[in-house]
Amino acid sequence: MKNHLFPFVIGFFLLLLTGDSYAMRGGLKWEGSGGWGSGAKYLSLYDVHSAVTISGVVEKVERFMPERGMGYGIHLLVKTDTETIPVHLGPLWFLQKQDIRIEEKDRIEVNGSRITFDGKPAIIAATVTKGDETLVLRDKAGIPAWIGWRKR
Repeated sequence: MKNHLFPFVIGFFLLLLTGDSYAMRGGLKWEGSGGWGSGAKYLSLYDVHSAVTISGVVEKVERFMPERGMGYGIHLLVKTDTETIPVHLGPLWFLQKQDIRIEEKDRIEVNGSRITFDGKPAIIAATVTKGDETLVLRDKAGIPAWIGWRKR
């Protein structure tokens, strides 16, 4: 009887090892926030005391990675009457789930925090308004909409 169980026991353990190996290679990948969670250093750059409102035309829509190890985000290059400035929106995965789409040549209004990013001026957006639609990215306290967004 013992000899008949041996192949099943070996097969079971091989199956367990194969599953672990598959998960380690990235077969089962838990995406999480992609580094955009509440502990990200980049998120602390937003300052409610440096709030600004700008209006302009979107010249470019680009992916960017704010910090090493973070997932991609989206930023816009917005041309106003006085400057052309990068506007950081948020994580790509969050923006892809929104109904409003911001594209090149769109006229928008941005409310957000003026910051210095990589030694240059930029704005981290709290809201972006295009026509009569508004994309809400942060609340009045500066808390990103994607933190706990599934609970809302």
